[in-house]
Amino acid sequence: MTDREVMEFDVVIVGGGPAGLSAACRIMQKAKAENKEISVCLVEKGSEIGAHILSGAVVDQVALAELFPDWEAMGAPLHTKVNQDELHWLSSASESRQLSHWMMPKSLHNDGNYIISLGNLCRWLAEQAEELGVEVFPSFSAAHLSYDENGAVEGIITGDMGLAADGSEKDGFMPGMLLKAKYTLFAEGCRGHLGKELIAQFALDKNKAPQHYGLGIKELWDVPASHSKPGTVIHTAGWPLGNEAGGGGFLYHLENNQVVVGLIVDLNYKNPHLSPYDEFQRYKHHPAIAQHLEGAKRVSYGARAIAKGGWASLPKMSFPGGLVIGCDAGTLNPAKIKGTHTAMKSGILAAESIFDALQLENPPAELEAFNDLLKESWLGKELQQSRNFVPVMHKLGTFWGGAYNWLDQNFFAGGLPFTFKDMTPDYACMELADKHVAPDYRKPDGVLSFDKPSSVFLSNTNHEENQPCHLTLADASIPIGSNLPKYNEPAQRYCPAGVYEVVELSDGPSFQINSQNCVHCKTCDIKDPAQNITWVTPEGAGGPNYPNM
Repeated sequence: MTDREVMEFDVVIVGGGPAGLSAACRIMQKAKAENKEISVCLVEKGSEIGAHILSGAVVDQVALAELFPDWEAMGAPLHTKVNQDELHWLSSASESRQLSHWMMPKSLHNDGNYIISLGNLCRWLAEQAEELGVEVFPSFSAAHLSYDENGAVEGIITGDMGLAADGSEKDGFMPGMLLKAKYTLFAEGCRGHLGKELIAQFALDKNKAPQHYGLGIKELWDVPASHSKPGTVIHTAGWPLGNEAGGGGFLYHLENNQVVVGLIVDLNYKNPHLSPYDEFQRYKHHPAIAQHLEGAKRVSYGARAIAKGGWASLPKMSFPGGLVIGCDAGTLNPAKIKGTHTAMKSGILAAESIFDALQLENPPAELEAFNDLLKESWLGKELQQSRNFVPVMHKLGTFWGGAYNWLDQNFFAGGLPFTFKDMTPDYACMELADKHVAPDYRKPDGVLSFDKPSSVFLSNTNHEENQPCHLTLADASIPIGSNLPKYNEPAQRYCPAGVYEVVELSDGPSFQINSQNCVHCKTCDIKDPAQNITWVTPEGAGGPNYPNM
Protein backbone atom coordinates (compact mmCIF):
# COMPACT_ATOMS: atom_id res chain seq x y z
CA MET A 1 0.00 0.00 0.00
CA THR A 2 1.36 3.43 -0.95
CA ASP A 3 2.48 5.54 2.00
CA ARG A 4 0.67 8.84 1.50
CA GLU A 5 0.84 12.16 3.27
CA VAL A 6 -2.47 12.96 4.94
CA MET A 7 -3.85 16.48 5.31
CA GLU A 8 -7.10 17.13 7.17
CA PHE A 9 -9.55 19.97 6.59
CA ASP A 10 -13.10 20.75 7.54
CA VAL A 11 -14.03 21.04 3.85
CA VAL A 12 -12.31 19.88 0.68
CA ILE A 13 -13.57 21.25 -2.64
CA VAL A 14 -12.73 19.58 -5.95
CA GLY A 15 -12.72 21.98 -8.88
CA GLY A 16 -11.86 25.65 -9.35
CA GLY A 17 -14.87 26.60 -11.43
CA PRO A 18 -17.73 28.94 -10.48
CA ALA A 19 -19.50 26.38 -8.26
CA GLY A 20 -16.47 25.34 -6.23
CA LEU A 21 -15.09 28.85 -5.84
CA SER A 22 -18.47 30.27 -4.83
CA ALA A 23 -18.81 27.57 -2.20
CA ALA A 24 -15.32 28.29 -0.88
CA CYS A 25 -15.98 32.03 -0.65
CA ARG A 26 -19.37 31.68 1.05
CA ILE A 27 -18.12 29.22 3.69
CA MET A 28 -15.35 31.60 4.70
CA GLN A 29 -17.64 34.63 4.57
CA LYS A 30 -19.94 32.96 7.09
CA ALA A 31 -17.03 31.77 9.21
CA LYS A 32 -15.63 35.29 9.47
CA ALA A 33 -19.05 36.81 10.11
CA GLU A 34 -19.65 34.45 13.04
CA ASN A 35 -16.00 34.30 14.18
CA LYS A 36 -15.65 30.58 13.53
CA GLU A 37 -12.52 28.69 12.57
CA ILE A 38 -13.11 26.59 9.47
CA SER A 39 -10.40 25.16 7.22
CA VAL A 40 -11.18 24.92 3.51
CA CYS A 41 -8.98 23.47 0.76
CA LEU A 42 -9.75 23.71 -2.97
CA VAL A 43 -7.88 21.61 -5.54
CA GLU A 44 -7.84 22.35 -9.27
CA LYS A 45 -6.31 20.08 -11.93
CA GLY A 46 -5.44 22.95 -14.27
CA SER A 47 -2.06 24.66 -14.17
CA GLU A 48 -3.81 27.70 -12.70
CA ILE A 49 -7.35 28.65 -11.80
CA GLY A 50 -9.16 29.34 -15.07
CA ALA A 51 -6.82 27.29 -17.25
CA HIS A 52 -9.50 24.67 -17.97
CA ILE A 53 -12.53 26.98 -17.86
CA LEU A 54 -14.46 27.28 -21.11
CA SER A 55 -17.86 28.88 -21.57
CA GLY A 56 -19.66 31.16 -24.03
CA ALA A 57 -20.22 33.23 -21.89
CA VAL A 58 -23.17 35.51 -21.33
CA VAL A 59 -23.66 35.69 -17.58
CA ASP A 60 -26.59 36.60 -15.37
CA GLN A 61 -24.94 38.30 -12.39
CA VAL A 62 -27.70 37.41 -9.89
CA ALA A 63 -25.62 34.82 -8.00
CA LEU A 64 -22.49 36.97 -8.09
CA ALA A 65 -24.50 39.79 -6.52
CA GLU A 66 -25.60 37.43 -3.73
CA LEU A 67 -22.02 36.39 -3.08
CA PHE A 68 -20.41 39.84 -3.42
CA PRO A 69 -23.07 42.59 -3.45
CA ASP A 70 -20.39 45.19 -4.20
CA TRP A 71 -18.77 43.18 -7.00
CA GLU A 72 -18.49 46.21 -9.28
CA ALA A 73 -16.52 48.24 -6.75
CA MET A 74 -14.38 45.17 -6.03
CA GLY A 75 -13.31 45.00 -9.66
CA ALA A 76 -15.01 41.79 -10.81
CA PRO A 77 -14.23 41.32 -14.53
CA LEU A 78 -17.71 41.99 -15.88
CA HIS A 79 -17.12 44.86 -18.27
CA THR A 80 -19.37 44.41 -21.30
CA LYS A 81 -23.10 44.71 -20.73
CA VAL A 82 -25.41 43.26 -23.36
CA ASN A 83 -26.92 46.05 -25.45
CA GLN A 84 -28.10 44.16 -28.53
CA ASP A 85 -29.80 40.77 -28.63
CA GLU A 86 -30.30 38.92 -31.92
CA LEU A 87 -31.66 35.51 -32.90
CA HIS A 88 -31.16 34.32 -36.48
CA TRP A 89 -32.63 31.34 -38.31
CA LEU A 90 -30.05 30.07 -40.80
CA SER A 91 -32.10 28.37 -43.50
CA SER A 92 -29.16 27.41 -45.75
CA ALA A 93 -25.44 27.92 -46.20
CA SER A 94 -26.07 31.43 -47.51
CA GLU A 95 -29.51 32.54 -46.33
CA SER A 96 -30.77 33.66 -42.93
CA ARG A 97 -33.55 35.56 -41.27
CA GLN A 98 -33.28 37.64 -38.12
CA LEU A 99 -36.28 37.00 -35.92
CA SER A 100 -38.18 39.89 -34.37
CA HIS A 101 -37.54 40.44 -30.68
CA TRP A 102 -41.05 39.28 -29.76
CA MET A 103 -40.36 35.96 -31.49
CA MET A 104 -37.44 35.19 -29.20
CA PRO A 105 -38.12 32.98 -26.17
CA LYS A 106 -38.00 35.06 -23.01
CA SER A 107 -35.34 32.71 -21.70
CA LEU A 108 -32.99 34.04 -24.41
CA HIS A 109 -33.52 37.70 -23.53
CA ASN A 110 -30.25 39.00 -22.12
CA ASP A 111 -31.27 42.38 -20.71
CA GLY A 112 -28.93 43.21 -17.82
CA ASN A 113 -26.54 40.33 -18.55
CA TYR A 114 -22.82 40.58 -19.29
CA ILE A 115 -20.53 39.08 -21.93
CA ILE A 116 -17.46 37.85 -20.06
CA SER A 117 -14.51 35.50 -19.96
CA LEU A 118 -15.56 32.91 -17.40
CA GLY A 119 -11.92 31.93 -16.94
CA ASN A 120 -11.13 35.49 -15.85
CA LEU A 121 -14.11 35.56 -13.50
CA CYS A 122 -12.86 32.34 -11.88
CA ARG A 123 -9.39 33.81 -11.50
CA TRP A 124 -10.97 36.77 -9.71
CA LEU A 125 -13.09 34.52 -7.49
CA ALA A 126 -9.96 32.57 -6.56
CA GLU A 127 -8.31 35.81 -5.43
CA GLN A 128 -11.30 36.54 -3.21
CA ALA A 129 -11.25 33.01 -1.83
CA GLU A 130 -7.57 33.22 -0.93
CA GLU A 131 -8.06 36.59 0.75
CA LEU A 132 -10.82 35.00 2.83
CA GLY A 133 -8.45 32.23 3.91
CA VAL A 134 -9.14 29.36 1.50
CA GLU A 135 -6.12 27.22 0.61
CA VAL A 136 -6.19 27.00 -3.21
CA PHE A 137 -4.02 24.30 -4.83
CA PRO A 138 -3.83 24.47 -8.64
CA SER A 139 -2.03 21.70 -10.57
CA PHE A 140 -3.42 19.09 -8.17
CA SER A 141 -5.79 16.58 -9.75
CA ALA A 142 -8.32 14.74 -7.61
CA ALA A 143 -7.64 11.23 -8.88
CA HIS A 144 -9.52 8.95 -6.48
CA LEU A 145 -12.22 8.92 -3.85
CA SER A 146 -11.43 7.86 -0.30
CA TYR A 147 -14.11 6.08 1.71
CA ASP A 148 -14.24 5.48 5.46
CA GLU A 149 -15.12 2.22 7.17
CA ASN A 150 -18.85 2.98 6.85
CA GLY A 151 -18.68 3.58 3.12
CA ALA A 152 -18.98 7.36 3.39
CA VAL A 153 -16.68 9.64 1.42
CA GLU A 154 -13.91 10.91 3.71
CA GLY A 155 -12.01 12.91 1.09
CA ILE A 156 -9.97 12.51 -2.07
CA ILE A 157 -6.55 11.27 -3.12
CA THR A 158 -4.62 13.55 -5.43
CA GLY A 159 -2.89 12.11 -8.48
CA ASP A 160 0.53 10.55 -8.26
CA MET A 161 3.24 12.65 -9.91
CA GLY A 162 6.06 11.00 -11.86
CA LEU A 163 4.54 7.75 -13.14
CA ALA A 164 5.77 6.44 -16.49
CA ALA A 165 3.41 5.25 -19.23
CA ASP A 166 3.84 1.65 -18.07
CA GLY A 167 2.93 2.58 -14.49
CA SER A 168 6.48 2.41 -13.14
CA GLU A 169 7.91 5.16 -10.96
CA LYS A 170 10.21 7.69 -12.62
CA ASP A 171 12.91 9.68 -10.87
CA GLY A 172 11.29 12.25 -8.61
CA PHE A 173 8.10 10.21 -8.17
CA MET A 174 5.71 11.71 -5.61
CA PRO A 175 2.67 9.79 -4.42
CA GLY A 176 -0.59 11.69 -4.21
CA MET A 177 -1.85 13.03 -0.91
CA LEU A 178 -4.95 11.97 0.98
CA LEU A 179 -6.99 15.09 1.66
CA LYS A 180 -9.50 14.21 4.36
CA ALA A 181 -12.51 16.32 5.20
CA LYS A 182 -15.67 16.33 7.24
CA TYR A 183 -17.43 17.20 3.98
CA THR A 184 -16.16 17.04 0.41
CA LEU A 185 -17.71 19.10 -2.38
CA PHE A 186 -17.39 17.90 -5.96
CA ALA A 187 -17.51 20.73 -8.50
CA GLU A 188 -15.49 19.24 -11.37
CA GLY A 189 -17.68 20.58 -14.16
CA CYS A 190 -19.61 18.56 -16.73
CA ARG A 191 -19.02 14.78 -16.58
CA GLY A 192 -16.53 14.98 -13.74
CA HIS A 193 -14.92 11.56 -13.40
CA LEU A 194 -15.34 11.46 -9.60
CA GLY A 195 -18.87 12.84 -9.84
CA LYS A 196 -19.64 10.08 -12.32
CA GLU A 197 -18.31 7.50 -9.84
CA LEU A 198 -20.30 9.01 -6.97
CA ILE A 199 -23.54 9.03 -8.94
CA ALA A 200 -23.07 5.33 -9.72
CA GLN A 201 -21.81 4.37 -6.25
CA PHE A 202 -24.74 5.94 -4.39
CA ALA A 203 -27.37 5.54 -7.17
CA LEU A 204 -27.95 9.29 -7.10
CA ASP A 205 -29.67 9.19 -10.50
CA LYS A 206 -32.22 6.53 -9.53
CA ASN A 207 -35.63 7.26 -11.11
CA LYS A 208 -34.13 10.16 -13.06
CA ALA A 209 -33.86 10.69 -16.81
CA PRO A 210 -30.31 10.11 -18.07
CA GLN A 211 -28.18 13.20 -18.31
CA HIS A 212 -28.07 14.72 -21.79
CA TYR A 213 -25.14 16.60 -23.23
CA GLY A 214 -24.00 18.98 -25.92
CA LEU A 215 -20.49 19.60 -27.18
CA GLY A 216 -19.58 23.27 -27.19
CA ILE A 217 -16.75 24.38 -29.48
CA LYS A 218 -15.50 27.95 -29.17
CA GLU A 219 -12.94 30.30 -30.67
CA LEU A 220 -11.70 33.72 -29.62
CA TRP A 221 -10.88 36.23 -32.38
CA ASP A 222 -9.26 39.65 -32.48
CA VAL A 223 -11.30 41.81 -34.86
CA PRO A 224 -10.59 45.19 -36.45
CA ALA A 225 -11.88 48.11 -34.39
CA SER A 226 -14.27 48.95 -37.23
CA HIS A 227 -15.96 45.54 -36.78
CA SER A 228 -16.12 45.60 -32.98
CA LYS A 229 -19.60 45.96 -31.46
CA PRO A 230 -19.13 45.40 -27.71
CA GLY A 231 -22.33 44.16 -26.10
CA THR A 232 -23.79 42.47 -29.20
CA VAL A 233 -25.15 38.95 -28.62
CA ILE A 234 -26.09 36.76 -31.58
CA HIS A 235 -27.63 33.29 -31.33
CA THR A 236 -28.46 31.12 -34.34
CA ALA A 237 -30.45 27.98 -35.08
CA GLY A 238 -30.83 25.82 -38.18
CA TRP A 239 -27.92 25.44 -40.59
CA PRO A 240 -25.39 23.79 -40.57
CA LEU A 241 -26.92 21.15 -38.28
CA GLY A 242 -30.41 21.16 -39.80
CA ASN A 243 -32.08 17.80 -39.21
CA GLU A 244 -28.77 16.07 -38.47
CA ALA A 245 -28.49 17.26 -34.87
CA GLY A 246 -29.91 19.65 -32.32
CA GLY A 247 -27.96 22.65 -31.15
CA GLY A 248 -27.11 26.12 -32.35
CA GLY A 249 -24.45 28.76 -32.78
CA PHE A 250 -23.42 31.92 -30.99
CA LEU A 251 -21.29 34.98 -31.57
CA TYR A 252 -20.60 37.57 -28.87
CA HIS A 253 -18.71 40.86 -29.07
CA LEU A 254 -16.48 41.40 -26.03
CA GLU A 255 -14.45 44.44 -25.03
CA ASN A 256 -10.93 45.04 -26.41
CA ASN A 257 -11.98 44.34 -30.02
CA GLN A 258 -12.56 40.65 -29.42
CA VAL A 259 -15.29 38.30 -30.59
CA VAL A 260 -16.15 34.79 -29.41
CA VAL A 261 -17.82 32.44 -31.87
CA GLY A 262 -18.98 28.92 -31.23
CA LEU A 263 -21.31 26.04 -31.99
CA ILE A 264 -23.11 23.67 -29.62
CA VAL A 265 -23.97 20.24 -31.03
CA ASP A 266 -26.35 18.00 -29.07
CA LEU A 267 -24.66 14.66 -28.45
CA ASN A 268 -27.78 12.60 -29.11
CA TYR A 269 -27.18 12.82 -32.88
CA LYS A 270 -27.71 9.66 -34.94
CA ASN A 271 -25.33 9.94 -37.89
CA PRO A 272 -21.95 8.42 -36.95
CA HIS A 273 -20.32 10.23 -39.90
CA LEU A 274 -21.12 13.64 -38.38
CA SER A 275 -18.16 15.66 -37.10
CA PRO A 276 -19.07 18.48 -34.67
CA TYR A 277 -15.67 20.09 -35.29
CA ASP A 278 -16.21 20.23 -39.05
CA GLU A 279 -19.77 21.47 -38.62
CA PHE A 280 -18.31 24.37 -36.64
CA GLN A 281 -15.78 25.13 -39.37
CA ARG A 282 -18.63 25.23 -41.90
CA TYR A 283 -20.66 27.47 -39.60
CA LYS A 284 -18.13 30.29 -39.71
CA HIS A 285 -18.49 30.53 -43.48
CA HIS A 286 -22.15 31.56 -43.28
CA PRO A 287 -22.43 35.22 -44.35
CA ALA A 288 -24.30 36.09 -41.13
CA ILE A 289 -21.24 34.96 -39.16
CA ALA A 290 -18.38 35.59 -41.60
CA GLN A 291 -19.13 39.32 -41.78
CA HIS A 292 -18.15 39.67 -38.11
CA LEU A 293 -14.80 37.91 -38.70
CA GLU A 294 -13.69 39.86 -41.76
CA GLY A 295 -10.06 40.89 -41.35
CA ALA A 296 -9.92 39.17 -37.94
CA LYS A 297 -7.34 36.84 -36.42
CA ARG A 298 -8.12 33.67 -34.49
CA VAL A 299 -6.25 33.65 -31.15
CA SER A 300 -7.66 30.76 -29.12
CA TYR A 301 -9.64 27.54 -29.47
CA GLY A 302 -11.32 25.16 -27.04
CA ALA A 303 -14.08 22.60 -26.58
CA ARG A 304 -16.09 21.31 -23.62
CA ALA A 305 -19.10 19.10 -23.07
CA ILE A 306 -22.18 20.72 -21.54
CA ALA A 307 -24.62 18.93 -19.20
CA LYS A 308 -27.98 20.12 -20.52
CA GLY A 309 -30.54 17.59 -19.30
CA GLY A 310 -31.94 20.08 -16.82
CA TRP A 311 -34.39 19.35 -14.04
CA ALA A 312 -35.42 15.87 -15.19
CA SER A 313 -31.80 14.71 -15.22
CA LEU A 314 -30.64 16.40 -12.03
CA PRO A 315 -29.49 13.66 -9.64
CA LYS A 316 -29.81 13.63 -5.90
CA MET A 317 -26.91 15.87 -4.98
CA SER A 318 -26.15 14.66 -1.46
CA PHE A 319 -24.39 11.46 -0.37
CA PRO A 320 -22.68 10.37 2.84
CA GLY A 321 -19.73 12.69 3.20
CA GLY A 322 -20.52 15.47 0.78
CA LEU A 323 -22.32 16.99 -2.19
CA VAL A 324 -22.09 17.06 -5.99
CA ILE A 325 -22.74 20.61 -7.23
CA GLY A 326 -22.73 22.80 -10.32
CA CYS A 327 -22.27 21.24 -13.74
CA ASP A 328 -20.86 18.10 -12.07
CA ALA A 329 -24.50 17.47 -11.16
CA GLY A 330 -26.02 19.27 -14.16
CA THR A 331 -27.45 22.55 -12.84
CA LEU A 332 -27.20 24.40 -16.18
CA ASN A 333 -30.44 25.99 -17.39
CA PRO A 334 -30.71 24.75 -21.00
CA ALA A 335 -33.52 27.14 -21.90
CA LYS A 336 -31.26 30.09 -21.10
CA ILE A 337 -28.10 28.37 -22.37
CA LYS A 338 -26.53 29.56 -19.12
CA GLY A 339 -24.90 27.64 -16.30
CA THR A 340 -22.64 30.08 -14.47
CA HIS A 341 -25.27 31.71 -12.24
CA THR A 342 -26.87 28.35 -11.47
CA ALA A 343 -23.52 26.72 -10.66
CA MET A 344 -22.62 29.61 -8.38
CA LYS A 345 -25.98 29.43 -6.60
CA SER A 346 -25.57 25.69 -6.03
CA GLY A 347 -22.16 26.44 -4.49
CA ILE A 348 -23.61 29.15 -2.25
CA LEU A 349 -26.38 26.83 -1.04
CA ALA A 350 -23.89 24.01 -0.47
CA ALA A 351 -21.65 26.29 1.56
CA GLU A 352 -24.53 27.43 3.77
CA SER A 353 -25.64 23.83 4.34
CA ILE A 354 -22.12 22.73 5.28
CA PHE A 355 -21.48 25.72 7.52
CA ASP A 356 -24.70 25.09 9.46
CA ALA A 357 -23.88 21.38 9.79
CA LEU A 358 -20.39 22.10 11.11
CA GLN A 359 -21.89 24.09 13.98
CA LEU A 360 -23.67 21.00 15.29
CA GLU A 361 -22.17 18.83 18.00
CA ASN A 362 -22.77 15.76 15.82
CA PRO A 363 -22.85 16.83 12.16
CA PRO A 364 -24.92 14.47 9.99
CA ALA A 365 -23.06 12.15 7.64
CA GLU A 366 -25.33 13.19 4.76
CA LEU A 367 -26.74 16.65 4.12
CA GLU A 368 -30.04 15.37 2.71
CA ALA A 369 -31.83 18.64 3.49
CA PHE A 370 -29.68 20.31 0.82
CA ASN A 371 -31.81 18.73 -1.92
CA ASP A 372 -34.98 20.41 -0.61
CA LEU A 373 -33.11 23.65 -0.02
CA LEU A 374 -32.06 23.71 -3.66
CA LYS A 375 -35.52 22.77 -4.87
CA GLU A 376 -37.13 25.68 -3.00
CA SER A 377 -34.50 28.24 -4.05
CA TRP A 378 -34.72 30.39 -7.16
CA LEU A 379 -32.31 27.91 -8.75
CA GLY A 380 -34.71 25.02 -8.27
CA LYS A 381 -37.66 27.06 -9.47
CA GLU A 382 -35.74 28.23 -12.54
CA LEU A 383 -34.79 24.67 -13.50
CA GLN A 384 -38.33 23.43 -12.94
CA GLN A 385 -39.67 26.22 -15.15
CA SER A 386 -37.45 25.06 -18.04
CA ARG A 387 -37.85 21.32 -17.34
CA ASN A 388 -39.36 20.56 -20.76
CA PHE A 389 -36.87 22.45 -22.92
CA VAL A 390 -34.48 19.61 -23.76
CA PRO A 391 -36.88 16.63 -23.99
CA VAL A 392 -39.25 18.61 -26.22
CA MET A 393 -36.41 19.67 -28.52
CA HIS A 394 -35.26 16.05 -28.69
CA LYS A 395 -38.74 14.72 -29.47
CA LEU A 396 -40.01 17.45 -31.82
CA GLY A 397 -36.81 18.84 -33.35
CA THR A 398 -35.42 22.35 -33.50
CA PHE A 399 -38.35 24.03 -35.28
CA TRP A 400 -41.41 22.50 -33.62
CA GLY A 401 -39.64 21.99 -30.32
CA GLY A 402 -38.62 25.64 -30.44
CA ALA A 403 -42.24 26.64 -31.12
CA TYR A 404 -43.49 24.64 -28.13
CA ASN A 405 -40.86 26.12 -25.86
CA TRP A 406 -41.60 29.64 -27.10
CA LEU A 407 -45.26 29.17 -26.15
CA ASP A 408 -44.40 27.54 -22.82
CA GLN A 409 -41.81 30.15 -21.78
CA ASN A 410 -43.38 33.34 -23.17
CA PHE A 411 -47.02 32.81 -22.24
CA PHE A 412 -47.04 30.26 -19.42
CA ALA A 413 -43.63 30.88 -17.76
CA GLY A 414 -42.92 27.17 -17.96
CA GLY A 415 -46.25 26.38 -16.36
CA LEU A 416 -47.91 24.23 -19.02
CA PRO A 417 -49.20 21.12 -17.20
CA PHE A 418 -46.97 18.67 -19.05
CA THR A 419 -43.67 17.11 -18.11
CA PHE A 420 -41.66 15.38 -20.80
CA LYS A 421 -38.65 13.14 -20.34
CA ASP A 422 -36.11 11.72 -22.76
CA MET A 423 -35.09 8.36 -21.33
CA THR A 424 -32.64 7.41 -24.10
CA PRO A 425 -28.97 8.09 -23.27
CA ASP A 426 -27.14 10.13 -25.88
CA TYR A 427 -24.70 7.34 -26.77
CA ALA A 428 -27.58 4.94 -27.50
CA CYS A 429 -28.95 7.25 -30.21
CA MET A 430 -26.15 6.54 -32.65
CA GLU A 431 -27.23 4.45 -35.64
CA LEU A 432 -25.29 2.18 -37.96
CA ALA A 433 -23.03 3.86 -40.50
CA ASP A 434 -24.67 2.26 -43.52
CA LYS A 435 -27.96 3.98 -42.66
CA HIS A 436 -26.44 7.42 -43.12
CA VAL A 437 -24.59 9.50 -45.67
CA ALA A 438 -21.32 11.15 -44.72
CA PRO A 439 -21.47 14.96 -44.91
CA ASP A 440 -19.24 16.63 -47.49
CA TYR A 441 -16.74 18.57 -45.38
CA ARG A 442 -14.53 20.81 -47.46
CA LYS A 443 -10.86 21.41 -46.80
CA PRO A 444 -10.30 24.33 -44.38
CA ASP A 445 -9.31 27.57 -46.06
CA GLY A 446 -6.97 28.79 -43.31
CA VAL A 447 -8.89 32.07 -43.08
CA LEU A 448 -12.22 31.18 -41.45
CA SER A 449 -11.86 27.41 -41.13
CA PHE A 450 -8.90 25.42 -39.84
CA ASP A 451 -7.68 21.87 -39.25
CA LYS A 452 -7.65 20.17 -35.85
CA PRO A 453 -3.87 20.28 -35.23
CA SER A 454 -3.70 24.06 -35.64
CA SER A 455 -6.73 24.43 -33.37
CA VAL A 456 -5.29 22.22 -30.64
CA PHE A 457 -2.12 24.31 -30.84
CA LEU A 458 -4.17 27.42 -30.01
CA SER A 459 -5.63 25.70 -26.95
CA ASN A 460 -2.11 25.56 -25.45
CA THR A 461 -2.72 21.92 -24.58
CA ASN A 462 0.18 20.06 -23.05
CA HIS A 463 0.58 16.73 -21.26
CA GLU A 464 3.66 14.97 -19.99
CA GLU A 465 3.92 12.29 -22.68
CA ASN A 466 5.54 9.58 -20.57
CA GLN A 467 2.62 9.04 -18.18
CA PRO A 468 -0.24 6.52 -18.01
CA CYS A 469 -2.87 7.22 -20.66
CA HIS A 470 -5.83 9.02 -19.09
CA LEU A 471 -8.20 7.72 -21.79
CA THR A 472 -8.80 4.13 -20.79
CA LEU A 473 -10.49 1.35 -22.79
CA ALA A 474 -12.51 -1.30 -20.99
CA ASP A 475 -11.94 -3.58 -23.99
CA ALA A 476 -9.14 -2.68 -26.40
CA SER A 477 -10.68 -4.84 -29.14
CA ILE A 478 -13.92 -2.87 -29.44
CA PRO A 479 -12.76 0.15 -31.52
CA ILE A 480 -11.58 -1.97 -34.47
CA GLY A 481 -13.56 -5.16 -33.87
CA SER A 482 -16.97 -3.56 -33.30
CA ASN A 483 -17.11 0.22 -33.62
CA LEU A 484 -15.29 0.33 -36.96
CA PRO A 485 -17.56 -2.07 -38.89
CA LYS A 486 -20.73 -0.78 -37.23
CA TYR A 487 -20.15 2.96 -36.97
CA ASN A 488 -16.97 3.62 -38.95
CA GLU A 489 -15.39 4.24 -35.53
CA PRO A 490 -17.00 7.61 -34.68
CA ALA A 491 -14.36 8.59 -32.10
CA GLN A 492 -12.19 9.88 -34.94
CA ARG A 493 -14.96 12.41 -35.71
CA TYR A 494 -16.76 13.25 -32.46
CA CYS A 495 -13.49 14.18 -30.75
CA PRO A 496 -12.79 17.89 -31.47
CA ALA A 497 -9.06 17.56 -30.83
CA GLY A 498 -7.86 14.70 -33.03
CA VAL A 499 -7.20 12.39 -30.09
CA TYR A 500 -8.52 9.25 -31.79
CA GLU A 501 -7.35 7.90 -35.14
CA VAL A 502 -7.80 4.72 -37.15
CA VAL A 503 -4.40 4.07 -38.68
CA GLU A 504 -3.90 1.62 -41.55
CA LEU A 505 -0.97 -0.69 -40.85
CA SER A 506 0.42 -3.58 -42.88
CA ASP A 507 -1.57 -6.08 -40.82
CA GLY A 508 -4.79 -4.06 -40.83
CA PRO A 509 -6.34 -1.03 -39.12
CA SER A 510 -5.20 0.03 -35.65
CA PHE A 511 -6.84 2.34 -33.09
CA GLN A 512 -4.47 5.10 -32.03
CA ILE A 513 -4.99 7.38 -28.99
CA ASN A 514 -3.11 10.69 -29.13
CA SER A 515 -3.80 11.51 -25.50
CA GLN A 516 -1.43 14.49 -25.50
CA ASN A 517 -3.99 16.31 -27.72
CA CYS A 518 -6.84 15.96 -25.22
CA VAL A 519 -8.56 19.22 -24.27
CA HIS A 520 -10.56 17.46 -21.51
CA CYS A 521 -13.92 18.00 -23.20
CA LYS A 522 -15.21 14.54 -22.06
CA THR A 523 -17.08 13.89 -25.33
CA CYS A 524 -15.53 10.43 -25.76
CA ASP A 525 -16.67 9.39 -22.28
CA ILE A 526 -20.20 10.46 -23.21
CA LYS A 527 -20.70 9.57 -26.88
CA ASP A 528 -18.81 6.29 -27.44
CA PRO A 529 -21.64 3.92 -28.53
CA ALA A 530 -20.09 0.99 -26.64
CA GLN A 531 -19.38 3.09 -23.54
CA ASN A 532 -15.91 1.64 -23.75
CA ILE A 533 -13.91 4.84 -23.12
CA THR A 534 -13.45 6.25 -19.63
CA TRP A 535 -11.81 9.61 -19.08
CA VAL A 536 -9.73 9.80 -15.90
CA THR A 537 -7.64 12.71 -14.74
CA PRO A 538 -4.08 12.92 -16.06
CA GLU A 539 -1.14 14.27 -14.11
CA GLY A 540 -1.91 17.63 -12.50
CA ALA A 541 -1.45 20.73 -14.71
CA GLY A 542 -1.91 18.67 -17.90
CA GLY A 543 -4.45 19.75 -20.49
CA PRO A 544 -5.37 23.08 -22.07
CA ASN A 545 -4.32 26.51 -20.85
CA TYR A 546 -7.07 28.85 -21.93
CA PRO A 547 -6.44 32.61 -21.91
CA ASN A 548 -9.48 34.88 -21.69
CA MET A 549 -11.87 32.03 -22.56
